Amino acid sequence: MDKVNKSIRCTVSQCTNHCTADDYCSLDCITVGTHENNPSMDQCTDCKSFRCK
Repeated sequence: MDKVNKSIRCTVSQCTNHCTADDYCSLDCITVGTHENNPSMDQCTDCKSFRCK
């Protein structure tokens, strides 16, 4: 059973850290980063803790 971290909501079910029974992450903390030099929209940010299932 996945550990549910109610502080980190997540809808990316393709991630190995996603709680399969709920839309939360199972990690204690995550790293958020960007792939842009000057991010100006939420689409410019990335979860660097993502791991493909």
